[in-house]
Amino acid sequence: MYLEDLPVGKRWESAGSITITEPEIIEFAERYDPQPMHTDPKAAAKGRFAGLIASGWHTAALAMKMQAEAKLFGDTELLGLGVDGIQWPEPVRPGDVLTLESEVIGNTPSRSKPDYGIVKVRTMLRNQHGRPVLVITPNCWVPRRPADTP
Repeated sequence: MYLEDLPVGKRWESAGSITITEPEIIEFAERYDPQPMHTDPKAAAKGRFAGLIASGWHTAALAMKMQAEAKLFGDTELLGLGVDGIQWPEPVRPGDVLTLESEVIGNTPSRSKPDYGIVKVRTMLRNQHGRPVLVITPNCWVPRRPADTP
Protein backbone atom coordinates (compact mmCIF):
# COMPACT_ATOMS: atom_id res chain seq x y z
CA MET A 1 0.00 0.00 0.00
CA TYR A 2 0.99 3.59 -0.48
CA LEU A 3 0.32 6.71 1.56
CA GLU A 4 -2.64 7.44 -0.69
CA ASP A 5 -4.21 4.07 0.25
CA LEU A 6 -4.20 4.87 3.97
CA PRO A 7 -6.71 7.64 4.62
CA VAL A 8 -7.56 8.90 8.10
CA GLY A 9 -10.26 6.63 9.49
CA LYS A 10 -9.05 3.41 7.81
CA ARG A 11 -9.40 0.60 10.36
CA TRP A 12 -8.18 -2.96 10.83
CA GLU A 13 -8.86 -5.71 13.31
CA SER A 14 -6.70 -8.77 13.83
CA ALA A 15 -7.93 -11.89 12.11
CA GLY A 16 -6.97 -13.94 15.12
CA SER A 17 -5.90 -13.62 18.71
CA ILE A 18 -2.96 -14.46 20.92
CA THR A 19 -3.36 -16.29 24.22
CA ILE A 20 -0.52 -15.40 26.56
CA THR A 21 0.86 -18.09 28.85
CA GLU A 22 2.73 -17.99 32.15
CA PRO A 23 5.88 -19.60 30.67
CA GLU A 24 5.95 -16.98 27.87
CA ILE A 25 5.58 -14.15 30.38
CA ILE A 26 8.42 -15.49 32.52
CA GLU A 27 10.70 -16.27 29.56
CA PHE A 28 10.34 -12.79 28.05
CA ALA A 29 10.81 -11.07 31.41
CA GLU A 30 13.85 -13.10 32.41
CA ARG A 31 15.55 -11.89 29.24
CA TYR A 32 14.28 -8.30 28.97
CA ASP A 33 12.46 -7.09 32.11
CA PRO A 34 13.63 -9.15 35.09
CA GLN A 35 11.33 -7.96 37.84
CA PRO A 36 9.54 -10.29 40.28
CA MET A 37 6.06 -9.20 39.12
CA HIS A 38 7.00 -10.72 35.74
CA THR A 39 9.31 -13.60 36.69
CA ASP A 40 8.26 -15.02 40.07
CA PRO A 41 4.63 -16.14 40.51
CA LYS A 42 4.99 -16.47 44.31
CA ALA A 43 6.49 -13.02 44.76
CA ALA A 44 4.02 -11.55 42.26
CA ALA A 45 1.10 -12.96 44.26
CA LYS A 46 2.24 -10.79 47.20
CA GLY A 47 2.80 -7.70 45.04
CA ARG A 48 0.58 -4.80 44.07
CA PHE A 49 -0.96 -6.71 41.12
CA ALA A 50 -1.77 -9.80 43.22
CA GLY A 51 -0.34 -12.11 40.59
CA LEU A 52 2.04 -12.52 37.68
CA ILE A 53 1.71 -9.94 34.90
CA ALA A 54 3.38 -9.58 31.51
CA SER A 55 5.97 -6.90 30.95
CA GLY A 56 4.55 -3.95 29.08
CA TRP A 57 7.35 -4.40 26.56
CA HIS A 58 6.21 -7.98 26.01
CA THR A 59 2.70 -6.66 25.35
CA ALA A 60 4.11 -4.10 22.88
CA ALA A 61 6.08 -6.84 21.10
CA LEU A 62 2.91 -8.92 20.77
CA ALA A 63 1.13 -5.92 19.25
CA MET A 64 3.96 -5.55 16.71
CA LYS A 65 3.68 -9.24 15.82
CA MET A 66 -0.06 -8.96 15.32
CA GLN A 67 0.32 -5.81 13.19
CA ALA A 68 2.91 -7.47 10.97
CA GLU A 69 0.78 -10.60 10.59
CA ALA A 70 -2.32 -8.52 9.78
CA LYS A 71 -0.34 -6.81 6.99
CA LEU A 72 -1.79 -3.43 7.90
CA PHE A 73 -0.04 -1.82 4.95
CA GLY A 74 -0.31 -4.77 2.56
CA ASP A 75 3.15 -5.78 1.37
CA THR A 76 4.67 -2.49 2.52
CA GLU A 77 6.83 -2.93 5.63
CA LEU A 78 5.78 -1.40 8.95
CA LEU A 79 8.67 1.00 9.42
CA GLY A 80 8.33 3.11 12.54
CA LEU A 81 9.80 6.58 12.90
CA GLY A 82 8.76 6.96 16.53
CA VAL A 83 5.87 6.67 18.91
CA ASP A 84 3.70 9.56 20.08
CA GLY A 85 2.38 7.69 23.07
CA ILE A 86 2.22 4.34 24.79
CA GLN A 87 -0.10 3.35 27.61
CA TRP A 88 -0.74 0.14 29.52
CA PRO A 89 -4.21 0.74 31.03
CA GLU A 90 -4.55 -2.74 32.49
CA PRO A 91 -2.06 -5.56 33.13
CA VAL A 92 -1.87 -8.65 30.94
CA ARG A 93 -2.10 -11.90 32.88
CA PRO A 94 -1.53 -15.55 32.03
CA GLY A 95 -4.46 -16.88 30.02
CA ASP A 96 -5.48 -13.50 28.62
CA VAL A 97 -6.60 -13.61 24.99
CA LEU A 98 -5.47 -10.52 23.09
CA THR A 99 -6.91 -9.01 19.92
CA LEU A 100 -5.70 -6.00 17.98
CA GLU A 101 -7.47 -3.05 16.39
CA SER A 102 -5.76 -0.22 14.55
CA GLU A 103 -6.91 3.02 12.95
CA VAL A 104 -5.15 5.61 10.82
CA ILE A 105 -5.41 8.93 12.69
CA GLY A 106 -2.94 10.93 10.60
CA ASN A 107 -1.65 10.92 7.04
CA THR A 108 0.92 13.55 6.08
CA PRO A 109 3.09 13.76 2.96
CA SER A 110 6.74 14.38 3.81
CA ARG A 111 8.07 17.85 3.04
CA SER A 112 11.70 16.77 3.01
CA LYS A 113 11.25 13.44 1.17
CA PRO A 114 8.44 13.88 -1.35
CA ASP A 115 8.38 10.17 -2.26
CA TYR A 116 7.25 9.32 1.30
CA GLY A 117 4.79 10.27 3.96
CA ILE A 118 4.01 9.61 7.59
CA VAL A 119 1.00 7.61 8.70
CA LYS A 120 0.02 7.84 12.36
CA VAL A 121 -1.77 4.71 13.58
CA ARG A 122 -3.58 4.33 16.91
CA THR A 123 -3.28 0.69 17.88
CA MET A 124 -5.06 -0.97 20.76
CA LEU A 125 -4.73 -4.45 22.20
CA ARG A 126 -7.76 -5.66 24.10
CA ASN A 127 -8.14 -8.62 26.40
CA GLN A 128 -10.91 -11.19 26.25
CA HIS A 129 -13.16 -8.86 28.27
CA GLY A 130 -12.82 -6.11 25.67
CA ARG A 131 -10.70 -3.95 27.98
CA PRO A 132 -7.64 -2.19 26.56
CA VAL A 133 -4.29 -3.48 27.78
CA LEU A 134 -2.10 -1.46 25.39
CA VAL A 135 -2.67 1.75 23.47
CA ILE A 136 0.22 2.83 21.25
CA THR A 137 0.45 5.51 18.56
CA PRO A 138 3.33 4.89 16.17
CA ASN A 139 4.30 7.07 13.24
CA CYS A 140 5.13 4.97 10.18
CA TRP A 141 7.17 5.91 7.14
CA VAL A 142 5.23 4.92 4.01
CA PRO A 143 6.08 5.38 0.33
CA ARG A 144 3.88 7.58 -1.85
CA ARG A 145 2.35 6.18 -4.99
CA PRO A 146 4.74 6.66 -7.94
CA ALA A 147 3.25 8.88 -10.68
CA ASP A 148 3.25 5.95 -13.15
CA THR A 149 1.37 3.56 -10.77
CA PRO A 150 -2.43 3.34 -11.00
